[in-house]
Amino acid sequence: MLSRFFLLTLSALLFASCGSDLDLVSKERALNGKMTYHTRSGGYSTALPSSSVVEKGHSKPKDKHGMPLYSRERLRHVRTTAYHCAEADHLQYGSMNATGTPLKYSNRVRSAAADWSVYPVGTVFKIKGMSQLFVVDDYGSALTGTGTVDIYTPSAGHMKAWGRRNVEIAIVQWGSYARSAQLLSKRTRHSHCRQMYTAIQRKLGDGAATASR
Repeated sequence: MLSRFFLLTLSALLFASCGSDLDLVSKERALNGKMTYHTRSGGYSTALPSSSVVEKGHSKPKDKHGMPLYSRERLRHVRTTAYHCAEADHLQYGSMNATGTPLKYSNRVRSAAADWSVYPVGTVFKIKGMSQLFVVDDYGSALTGTGTVDIYTPSAGHMKAWGRRNVEIAIVQWGSYARSAQLLSKRTRHSHCRQMYTAIQRKLGDGAATASR
C-alpha cells in the first residue's frame, strides 16, 4: 500500500514538473522582425536571423535538413525544434536530462538537446531575441548527425508554441568533448550514442582542442 502511494506521488510530481498540457496554440505571427508563438501561458519571441549570418551559412556543408554545419563559429544560423518531458520517447527519463540532473526551465537558464559531437555537453548559447541562456545537457536520436538544437519546454502546449524555427544563436561558452565522450562511452549499445561517441573520438584524435567550460 505504501509503495503504491509512493509511486502515485512520484508520478504526480513528474507530470507537475513537466507542466500543463492544456495550452491552446495560436497562429505564428511575424511582428517587427520577430517570430512570436503564443499559448495560454505565454509565448516565445525570437528575432529573425541577421542576413549576414544567414549568408555566411550558405558556404558551409549542409546536414540532412539543408542547414549549415559549422566548425567553431560562434554566430550560427540554426534549425531548432522543441520537446517536453512527458513525450512518449522521453517518459522513461522523466524530468531528468542525459547527464542525470534535472532539466532546466527558468527565466535565466533553460536546457537544450543536441548532437554532443557538434555541441558538447555544457555548451552555453543565447538565441537572438531571447534573454535566457540555454545549456546543452541532453541529446536525442533524431538530432544525431545534424546541427539541430532541441529546446526543452515544460508542456506539450509550449512545445507546439515553439514549433520548428530557424534562429540565430551565439555561443557564449563551449562545453567539454572529454566529458561528452566519458558519458557516451557507457552508452554505446545505443546506435545514436555510438555515433556521437565515434565522432567525438575522431575529433579528439585529429588534435581538436577539447572544449572546456
